[in-house]
Amino acid sequence: MTRNELLGIYRKLYASHGPQHWWPGDGPFEVMLGAVLTQNTAWSNVERAIDNLKAAGLMDLQALLQTAETQLAQHIRPAGYFNVKARRVLSLCRFLTAHANLAELNDHELRERLLAVHGIGPETADDILLYAFERPVFVIDAYTRRLFSRLGLVEPDAGYETLRRAFEQALGPDVPLYNEYHALIVRHAKEACRTKPICDACCLKILCDYSNLCFMQ
Repeated sequence: MTRNELLGIYRKLYASHGPQHWWPGDGPFEVMLGAVLTQNTAWSNVERAIDNLKAAGLMDLQALLQTAETQLAQHIRPAGYFNVKARRVLSLCRFLTAHANLAELNDHELRERLLAVHGIGPETADDILLYAFERPVFVIDAYTRRLFSRLGLVEPDAGYETLRRAFEQALGPDVPLYNEYHALIVRHAKEACRTKPICDACCLKILCDYSNLCFMQ
């Protein structure tokens, strides 16, 4: 997987889908909440949960910390797994309150701190790093793995860190590129490179091992 290969794919995705303007959210704190709430659910559900929080005056760190976990769970019910996510949101809020100097940490230190927070795994941590702190960390999700394994550029069972490092090493540190690229991957995977792909709608089909194999069968 080379820089030229990745940039060629990026250009085709951008030409097909246009700019995505990610991450949707009013400021870093809302982006961080969204990163937790979007675990295992569609973004449309997260938007409903965030709208509930805003209507209740809870889109604020201190206000959330003063809210009972059970009450918070009801506000974020549309996001699914609401009891679990309420605990995770409050853990994130306590972490942010206890660490006022996060922006001063280097990328590695900040990532390690985030990964130590209850309910924050590598993908959520990297969402926060890229979109809230604007750090050059490439987000790997199921869509990325699916698309690039079908293109024959990564192994489908490669580890998260292996894939993240491969993208970062090939592309070099570039926050705007990482931001737009990840958003385009998600858009394309939802519209064309689905679990059951719609290859006729895919701007990458000429490059795709999976599409070519299906065509020959």
